[in-house]
Amino acid sequence: MPTAFFAAALVLTMAAVHPLLTLLSLAAAIACGVLVRGARAVVRALRWQVPLVLLVALANPLFSASGSTELFRLGPRAVYAESLFYGLVMGMLLVAVVAWFFNASSVLTSDKVMAVFGGALPVVSLMISMALRLVPRFVDRGRDIADVHAACSAARAKGLKARLRQTSVLMEWSMEDSLETADAMRARGWRRGQRRMRYRRGGFTAHDMALVGVLAVLAVVAIAVAWAAVSQYRFYPTLTPLRPWWGYGAWAVFLLYPFIVQGEEALKWRR
Repeated sequence: MPTAFFAAALVLTMAAVHPLLTLLSLAAAIACGVLVRGARAVVRALRWQVPLVLLVALANPLFSASGSTELFRLGPRAVYAESLFYGLVMGMLLVAVVAWFFNASSVLTSDKVMAVFGGALPVVSLMISMALRLVPRFVDRGRDIADVHAACSAARAKGLKARLRQTSVLMEWSMEDSLETADAMRARGWRRGQRRMRYRRGGFTAHDMALVGVLAVLAVVAIAVAWAAVSQYRFYPTLTPLRPWWGYGAWAVFLLYPFIVQGEEALKWRR
């Protein structure tokens, strides 16, 4: 069930380029991150995610000078409010997708992904598990490299040279790890034609079927809401006015589905 939810949340978030839908997805991703990763980890991630949103918002008018409401000019290039707002929405969408990936990597461990897809699609399951852990591992390793570089106070470089050195070390570390992973998989007989064993056995009960059914209904409603909202909204040449609509509530209910399941589990344990 978590695999289906995170897959649907990621696809719909990337497909629904709409201000309110993107904002709701970002808020739900942050709330889900507090639930599965903790408030401290979410706040630590927001320290670089908020500047990223602002960077994308400010950079978009430099590459896409479109719109009808001119704010000011940078030399011969005009900066329009519509272009600035579109960049803000795209920045929020990028951060929302990254946040959902962080949440998925915290919940969907490698053994869970292999348990779901390992029997029928072993290669696909391996790719999914590696992709889910790619971004968090890059961030953690980049932080470790930066800490080691900061500790070398006598010989450390500064400015752009330091960033390039840290990036080079990160890429070399990642490539070396990929080679070690490939060697370990070859030594363990990967793709030898034999069915792989699982770390733990899992069953699909009637309760799981009910949860997946509810999620499927919410996902279908969310798809309809996203289709209707995106098809009626325009960024250019002028921004379409936003009005209250019941569909935004249905979209929020779908994205907050983990809290519904968590609440059900809490009530079960209280009983």
